[in-house]
Amino acid sequence: MRSFACMVSVLALAAAVPALAAAEPAAPAQTQAQARAGAAVAAPYTAAQFFETKSYRMPSAYGLAFSPDGRSLLFASDETGVFNAYALPVDGSAATPLTRSTSDAVFPLSYFPNDARMLFTSDKGGDELNHVYVRALDGSVRDLTPGEKLKADFLGWNADDRTFYVSSNARDPEAFDVYAYDAETYASRMVFQNTGFSPTEISPDGRWLALDKSNTSADVDIYLADLQSGGAPVLITPHQGAVQHGSYTFTPDSKTLIYGTDEHGEFTQAWSRDLATGAVAPLIQADWDVQFVSYSPSGRYRVSALNADASTALTVLDTRSGQSVRLNGAPAGDLGGVRFDKDETRIAFTVASDTSPTDLFVADLSTGQARRLTHALNPEIKESDLVEATIVRYPGEGGVMVPAVLYRPKGASAAHPAPAVVLVHGGPGGQTRRGYSAMVQHLVNHGYAVLGANNRGSSGYGKTFFHMDDKKHGEADLRDIVAGGDWLRAQDWVADDQVAVMGGSYGGYITAAALAFHPEKFEAGIDIFGVTNWVRTLQSIPAWWGAQRVALFDEMGDPAVDAERHRAISPLFHAEKIRRPLLVVQGANDPRVLQVESDELVEKVRANNVPVEYVVFPDEGHGFQRRDNRIAAQEAYLAFLNRYVRKAD
Repeated sequence: MRSFACMVSVLALAAAVPALAAAEPAAPAQTQAQARAGAAVAAPYTAAQFFETKSYRMPSAYGLAFSPDGRSLLFASDETGVFNAYALPVDGSAATPLTRSTSDAVFPLSYFPNDARMLFTSDKGGDELNHVYVRALDGSVRDLTPGEKLKADFLGWNADDRTFYVSSNARDPEAFDVYAYDAETYASRMVFQNTGFSPTEISPDGRWLALDKSNTSADVDIYLADLQSGGAPVLITPHQGAVQHGSYTFTPDSKTLIYGTDEHGEFTQAWSRDLATGAVAPLIQADWDVQFVSYSPSGRYRVSALNADASTALTVLDTRSGQSVRLNGAPAGDLGGVRFDKDETRIAFTVASDTSPTDLFVADLSTGQARRLTHALNPEIKESDLVEATIVRYPGEGGVMVPAVLYRPKGASAAHPAPAVVLVHGGPGGQTRRGYSAMVQHLVNHGYAVLGANNRGSSGYGKTFFHMDDKKHGEADLRDIVAGGDWLRAQDWVADDQVAVMGGSYGGYITAAALAFHPEKFEAGIDIFGVTNWVRTLQSIPAWWGAQRVALFDEMGDPAVDAERHRAISPLFHAEKIRRPLLVVQGANDPRVLQVESDELVEKVRANNVPVEYVVFPDEGHGFQRRDNRIAAQEAYLAFLNRYVRKAD
């Protein structure tokens, strides 16, 4: 089941440095502005309190979340500070840990169909070289995809329950071949040797393999390979012009492929293709992108979701009655992660909102009655103290309206204006969405307004908006972020001399670029594993990006011919212009943005006699998995903002 929250591969970034900068712990006392606002504003919580909130994740959408006996639910949790796999009894009793890693994050993939063995995945320190492992009934663990510099992923089960599928680049670092594994002996055999495609879906009967192929960032085709005949992949989406296609899923009877396409309008629609006749027909059409489509084991229930203005609008449709399943007893929020039990009497799912992190629920499909299984929010935090987001739109250049997710701190007013942060998402092509963020809520709880901007080039707002920044990065998209700062300053409840910019990955690049190319527009910037040298970053893309490299180069420019432009937009080569304080945070094992990116930027900005703080995590990659590191990073963000942005009241 492929998600179309963003149809183009997203470049993520990170790196590292010799020493970990000590961050001043943020005092949990009220800010002066909050104190003057009155007793309605609670004393702020610490970063540790926010990150003591648990994170829960469902297993793979291709896997089996319910145990064969239906008594337990498989999930991941960072309860110990590191993600591990757990079995949670659906009767509400205590969960049982299935793995006990103290260093590397572990994420469950699937139960076995007929016993409680488990497949899971893990990498080493965030290097993204995931392997697939099996946990036997006695608790022993076996690496099913051994090898150095290898990356593997789980593709699902055959309907016979005796075979599962894994993709791996063991043969060629740039190509993911597909292997069938025997569920008893773990013997494997290659069923598809890849030659430049991205394997996405395999039919339940094991016959059909759907493959996506990027021609450009705006033009993606689907090919179909018949694994029984062993024939070459066949193009099934011939078209004129630039059209994006992508596979969602096969129906459980293996007769139909469900896929996404933006051929018929601004947004991605879901269409079906009959594998016998080739006939295509619309399945789901809306004025928002269809994020995903999946089915229950028999196909009776169809699950789909729309990316509706930065929120997920999910539907569980009973195809027999044509009616949507109505769930009772679940709180308001975005539903996701729907998983069915074997006999389709129950579903497990997640619910998250701006003020409540992801929790796990189960529901009876005959009644729709839901039961909550977890409480993720730290009980020391009152949900009523947290802030609900609103969706705003502000003007960018050329009449483009920029969507954004706004968090306004309690107590902020014209009499007591708040400092603010423009938050930039990753990408290129990502999206700031509503939902719980400990990072955001912690800053807001300490009196900072946060504007999560969706600059042109963001996904979720139509293909025209999405492609507005193609080969124009660091130009109008950057000016959209600057305009976000201007919009904040125009609000009477925002302190117009206390606005910062921050972001991770591509957002880290935009942060550094804002300080370099618009040096007077923000009081400070926080660059979290951001690209600083596009020439080097695009030349050092990991080999396993393989077929996706074409789309990235089409969007960003090929470093072989566009190096001059890449140099012109890279903050590293213009670091002498940076005059405002900068915090850089990096993971040493980041395979996408090498540590040297951050090292060199820090060195050059320090040469300007500008305050620079640098935090490096030796055991993280592109994104921070360990709770202690997330707390340390969060404390560094707040201490930095308090030091250089918040002015004395």
